[in-house]
Amino acid sequence: MVGFCRKVFSFLFVGLVFFNLGFSQSTIHPASTEYQYPKEKKVAENLENWRDKKFGIIIHWGLYAVPGIIESWSLCDEDWITRDSSSNYAEYKKWYWGLNKSFNPVKFNPDSWASAAKSAGMKYLVFTTKHHDGFNMFDTKFSDFKISNGPFKENPKADVAKFVFDAFRKQNFLIGAYYSKPDWHSQYFWWDRHATPNRNVNYDIRKNPWRWNKFIEYTYNQLNELTNDYGKIDILWLDGGWVRPRNTVTDEVRAWGAPIPDFDQEINMTKVANMVRKNQDGILIVDRTVHGEYENYRTPEQAIPKERSENPWESCITLGGAWGFVPNDNFKPASTVIHTLIEIVAKGGNLLLGVGPTAEGEFLPEQIGRLNEIGIWLGKFGEAIYGTRSLENFQSGNVYFTKSKENFAYAIQKITPEDYLKETITWQGNSPKKGTIITIVGEKETLKWETKGDKTTVWISKKWIEKYKSEPALALKYEF
Repeated sequence: MVGFCRKVFSFLFVGLVFFNLGFSQSTIHPASTEYQYPKEKKVAENLENWRDKKFGIIIHWGLYAVPGIIESWSLCDEDWITRDSSSNYAEYKKWYWGLNKSFNPVKFNPDSWASAAKSAGMKYLVFTTKHHDGFNMFDTKFSDFKISNGPFKENPKADVAKFVFDAFRKQNFLIGAYYSKPDWHSQYFWWDRHATPNRNVNYDIRKNPWRWNKFIEYTYNQLNELTNDYGKIDILWLDGGWVRPRNTVTDEVRAWGAPIPDFDQEINMTKVANMVRKNQDGILIVDRTVHGEYENYRTPEQAIPKERSENPWESCITLGGAWGFVPNDNFKPASTVIHTLIEIVAKGGNLLLGVGPTAEGEFLPEQIGRLNEIGIWLGKFGEAIYGTRSLENFQSGNVYFTKSKENFAYAIQKITPEDYLKETITWQGNSPKKGTIITIVGEKETLKWETKGDKTTVWISKKWIEKYKSEPALALKYEF
């Protein structure tokens, strides 16, 4: 049945190319153009601690893993979603939501996930507690549509989010709870009385204020659960940026292509923020693409901004072509992820890498292998990544720069088959301090160097070329 439905109810990813990276992705959240640094001292402290981490993992896991399709979006009847011309939309939704009867991840082992992420050098987690389809990956009291109310119900780890969070806490990760503001399964958002033509609420909330107020209450109650009953939560990562006050809609939002209702889809974020910060002192709130005090950092999706920014931001990018598990996905080489991480950090951001487990609850061997390779490089050169900040002159050719809080600079050269490691590394600007020592990160031997004008040349001996020629990048350290 699953194979049949995968064929009959097929859809197409929309291929989009961003900057120097190619991605296949359905919905893109551009970076916000406005930013407001948090005023609360504890929030600001936690934000700077998060900025030090640099590299995190986002795990999309839900019903969509069972047939191995795009997360939630195939439920949405927008033009970019393509299903078989003979398919019946009502039947499709019934089939999709009926996947809860077959979602039984008997191989779910969150400790192995956390170990794989730690081996990659990752420092924080964002886990999907509920995506747009409304299926809850935690044991909420406010909905029966949840992982703990199906064939996985009797499993000791049926409250999936709890065990995911616990496993990653044991590895000293910051814990982020992804939560979708829209909920397409809820009768308070997509009401069966009406059709569901797009991602928005499908009724006029001005004419049905009781129903919308029930949705606000439902959202509030679930976020209260997540920030009260699941231990220390460091980040509340709110997706579904079209659920927002209408007066905050910008050209960025209009560019998504979905209709904009002529009324608010407001869930009272001030009340939500006060509640979650009472439950979790100083928690970071990421109300994606909604400018202002509840977007503590920006989240460009499947993209690296062209320029650096001193404001906190994070590129969320998939390891493969999809956020969740899709059969025969093509995973990026570890070197590509490392080069992406270097560029993002040099521009002042963090990288949140998307890895999707199978319906059985496992990371694939290919995913684990890529993560391990990334971690091996970070084990050697992580000093040039973790805890650093960007320099105004963040790039010179294939060399990227970061700086430590102790006034050291790092020059990180990407190594590719076209730009392999040679006897000299050169760059413009960011000149070393006169008389400083330049070393390869992790090595003690001093390298010969000179600066003429604003051009610095560092000589790399044959010994070091032989040792590091197969690395994705080489990091040099000097006083700046």
